Amino acid sequence: MTDSVPFLDLATQHAALETELRAAFDRVLSSGAFILGPEVNAFEEEVARYLGVAHAVGVSSGTDALLVALMALGVGPGDEVITTPFTFFATAGVVHRLGARPVFVDIRPGTFELDPAAVAAARTERTKAVIGVDLFGQPCDLDALREAAGPAVLVEDAAQSFGASYRGKTIGGHVPAVCFSFFPAKNLGGLGDGGLVSTDDAELATRMRRVRVHGAHPKYFHAMVGGNFRLDALQAAFLRVKLPHVDTWIAARRANAAYYDERLGAAGLAPERLGLPERADPGHTYNQYVIRTNRRDALRDALAEAGVPTAIYYPKPLHLQECFAYLGYEPGSLPIAERACDEVLAIPVGPELTEANRDRVATAILTTLT
Repeated sequence: MTDSVPFLDLATQHAALETELRAAFDRVLSSGAFILGPEVNAFEEEVARYLGVAHAVGVSSGTDALLVALMALGVGPGDEVITTPFTFFATAGVVHRLGARPVFVDIRPGTFELDPAAVAAARTERTKAVIGVDLFGQPCDLDALREAAGPAVLVEDAAQSFGASYRGKTIGGHVPAVCFSFFPAKNLGGLGDGGLVSTDDAELATRMRRVRVHGAHPKYFHAMVGGNFRLDALQAAFLRVKLPHVDTWIAARRANAAYYDERLGAAGLAPERLGLPERADPGHTYNQYVIRTNRRDALRDALAEAGVPTAIYYPKPLHLQECFAYLGYEPGSLPIAERACDEVLAIPVGPELTEANRDRVATAILTTLT
């Protein structure tokens, strides 16, 4: 079928901003400042105000946001970092890259977020940090994770949740380091890679700013080893254009999610939705809307036939990935995460969906599952 529902319609989103985006490009081109510089400084200030935090440090990607945060916190060989196996690879990949040991624990069955009780049970004297993941745009249970982490530092992987709120406050300053991604498909997406770490800790912000420029301070003088994690001025300029619109886009995502909740719930499929009923936080941004079913493959095929694209986040848990075989996990060791990987399916929820698009998606699901 050629007439398909868009999974995410960035072309329409950018067409509405084309004049401003081209002006931002021209401004950077004429400035001659392409790496860090005034555009990045301005973007960091604007994001810090939006998030309600003291410091925002722009970096080269969401992966590098995690890496910069952990490096600035001193994570390295001999340390352990507890996190979820049901997440994008970068969450654990950065731990391995620093010579530390990823420690995977299972997730909550209702929300599929990192289980605080499992974190507390896995903590040892070598635990340096805990990474909680805001899965699909819903902030993780930060209060419970902070308590479970004990003396370890809690880092929030907010790659999917820019603009979300936790207990009525925009995320960004609830924990020492909050890591965002500006990959194009995110709630606030660039026209390429980009990321950011927010914090209220001035000393940590200073270390992160040094880490992103090879540890130099001043230039060419290195008291620490960092890396090349700088945010491009062009991406910062594009993101400055898009930032004022992010709340409108999130509101549209929430409206689309509410529509699915109502249509699917009326047919008795509400328990299939992630995040319900255990902890439905009103701060959810729905970077993805994910349903789960033990008929996942049949549903995906039926939706494809109906012109509805889907995605699987995530098909294989991290503890069973080949590169982490050295950690010694076996199939069945983290059963809730493993089952999630067999059952989850993301459907279109982007802000540019039309009413006809939403109806088509919901009707196709209901036709298959009811």
